[in-house]
Amino acid sequence: MAEGNWTRVGEFILMSFSSLPTEIQSLLFLTFLIIYLVTLLGNSLIILVTLTDPMLHSPMYFFLRNLSFLEIGFNLVIVPKMLGTLLARDTTISFLGCAMQMYFFFFGVAECVLLATMAYDRYVAICNPLHYPVIMNQKTRAKLAVASWFPGFPIATVQTTWLFSFPFCGTNKVNHFFCDSPPVLRLVCADTAMFEIYAIVGTVLVVMIPCLLILCSYLRIAAAILKIPSAKGKHKAFSTCSSHLLVVSLFYVSLSLTYFRPKSNNSPESKKLLSLSYTVVTPMLNPIIYSLRNNEVKNALGRTFHKAFGLRICIP
Repeated sequence: MAEGNWTRVGEFILMSFSSLPTEIQSLLFLTFLIIYLVTLLGNSLIILVTLTDPMLHSPMYFFLRNLSFLEIGFNLVIVPKMLGTLLARDTTISFLGCAMQMYFFFFGVAECVLLATMAYDRYVAICNPLHYPVIMNQKTRAKLAVASWFPGFPIATVQTTWLFSFPFCGTNKVNHFFCDSPPVLRLVCADTAMFEIYAIVGTVLVVMIPCLLILCSYLRIAAAILKIPSAKGKHKAFSTCSSHLLVVSLFYVSLSLTYFRPKSNNSPESKKLLSLSYTVVTPMLNPIIYSLRNNEVKNALGRTFHKAFGLRICIP
């Protein structure tokens, strides 16, 4: 319904990968479907074994379980709609659906903070091993988990409510595969300067503060490892945090390239590819990294399969 030069938008159109040939879109559908199923299965297994296996009831696996919950949530918000646009060519998304998709992107904020919490956990385990059980007791780890989840809610509430209070005019085509803030903001026909400042400051704080905390934790960890006299001891200490370090690197590199590249080097197509890395690919890799690089998880998976199906599985 038109009001002057404004249009009250009832739905948006996700451009997704519509510029690609039909054959390529079908191939992408199969690829993303496999990745989606592997992500759900892998993270669900991590949650299952860390809940049921007594050997994995330490703080590290408690936080890993929270990470898997976040990864599942991340995928449920984005991937099903993306698969629908590729398979059924149903590119429309309601105004409310777009707002909800943007709001539930708080999973990404929570993941940034949770990764910093996991880095602190590794710092305490390596630098204060004798006091680790006391410092990271059940009450403390619960508080840290809540503190990791909480910041995303007010940030997502303010950003989504503010952005969708603007009037939209002209095209309703979102040049992305989900309702991310920058491509939706381009459809607004109003002065968005204050919102853009808020979004930039919020993104910098959400990404950089946890990143600095992770960096500080690992600098302290590296200093502690270097003081270990034996090579075997150094390797054992490093192995306890190598999986987390790899996950952090994958997540932050792709996230930083997506949101902190100069606009002149940030075409919509390149941003789609970079967004795929941290929204679709990284959630699939996380459980694989943690299982393949962690003997405790591999052994727990073997015990879980043995109890459930009577099968003895040896994961190399």
